[in-house]
Amino acid sequence: MVNPVSRSYTCYQENPESPRSTACKAVVSAGGTQPLYDWNEVNIAAAAGNHRALIPDGKLCSAGRDKYKGLDLARTDWPTTTLPGGGSYTFRYKATAPHKGTFEFYVTRDGFNPAKALAWSDLESKPFLRVTDPQLSDGVYQMTGPLPGKSGRHLIYAIWQRSDSPEAFYSCSDVVFGAASTKPSPKPSSAEPTPAMAPAEEPAVVTTTAGSRPVSVAQDGEKAWHYGTLSVITMMGGGALFLLLRKRLVGRHRR
Repeated sequence: MVNPVSRSYTCYQENPESPRSTACKAVVSAGGTQPLYDWNEVNIAAAAGNHRALIPDGKLCSAGRDKYKGLDLARTDWPTTTLPGGGSYTFRYKATAPHKGTFEFYVTRDGFNPAKALAWSDLESKPFLRVTDPQLSDGVYQMTGPLPGKSGRHLIYAIWQRSDSPEAFYSCSDVVFGAASTKPSPKPSSAEPTPAMAPAEEPAVVTTTAGSRPVSVAQDGEKAWHYGTLSVITMMGGGALFLLLRKRLVGRHRR
């Protein structure tokens, strides 16, 4: 998982040969650098949906594989991703090898302690998001859904069960839920700049309500003439209007 970033991908991005964070250094000390180069292989070949039966407590992040035991280390200094405390969010899962299947996202219960080994009982009983065959864009699965109403430090556990094979993939992402981010509003200037020329008049917007029918001016000859005349007079200006009225008055006297 690349967003929120998983433990394995975090340490891979830091560089397996010289990781920056203390947690990723501990992963290398526990199992060497190869697990980080193989960050996308935290899997069980024959899971077939039997995740809880196959993965023991304390080994969820490694999928029970000794090769990835460093990912199970109970620590409070794992790098985290800050997420809003609610609302919609797009999860991104890098597909180095695309497969048909279903993604399930679980979150830890309130009171989760990252200093203790992760157990199945630490997770909510049901996934907060479940997506089958999500959209693949530029090599990344993108899945949008609601975030759980959580706050503080938590862990998101993702399971990707293939539908074309019994193989399944697993990942742990350390997160901190907080308030939704907001952008500060720009401060208004003390004086508005004066435009060099007046802006063109915008076309009128016609709005209708249910049950009403907009009527075109062209459907009524009299109204069309009336509006057209007014438009012409308005465009002609005051001097032209005076000449037009004078001409009509002279014509009446001659009749």
